[in-house]
Amino acid sequence: MNMTEVARIILGLRADGWDEKKINDFMLWIETGDEKYKPKDAEQK
Repeated sequence: MNMTEVARIILGLRADGWDEKKINDFMLWIETGDEKYKPKDAEQK
């Protein structure tokens, strides 16, 4: 994934109302696969 694609993902998540911590955790999960950063379903919260 190049930097343009990463920027588009971040901008899209911001447009969807995600806060910076949630975006950062999501990006960490994508890169590392670490379950502690995995997004939770809205219904599971």
